[in-house]
Amino acid sequence: MKIGELALAAQCTVETVRYYEREGLLAAPARTSANYRSYGASHLERLRFIRNCRALDMAHDEIRALLVLAEQPASDCHGVNHLLDEHIAHVNTRIAELTQLKSQLDELRRRCQHEQPVEACGILKGLALMEPETRKEKHTHLG
Repeated sequence: MKIGELALAAQCTVETVRYYEREGLLAAPARTSANYRSYGASHLERLRFIRNCRALDMAHDEIRALLVLAEQPASDCHGVNHLLDEHIAHVNTRIAELTQLKSQLDELRRRCQHEQPVEACGILKGLALMEPETRKEKHTHLG
């Protein structure tokens, strides 16, 4: 199948297919005599796998690791379990960070409960007076 057909079957864009090829997540396809890319069922299966991992917010390195593990079907799934456990920990960390962010935003919102002139806006005053927190080291795979 051609790249457009693959993209359509995988419900993504042609640019996404090319991007995953450049990133080394999707193998380069064979070429036809007219130099068109020619994809097979294995490309579609792998592209769907990659897209499902991305839908779970997995980083490219995590996906690469899963693909390597998937190529060892006789091995036990300890590596897969470990990778997923680490990803769950990243998600939990991100949830905690987002919960803290929401608390800060809620506090700002409470500063301005009524319509008033912008010069009296408690949110803008709060933003101007807010001390920047020391940037915390992020412990997620997203950095």
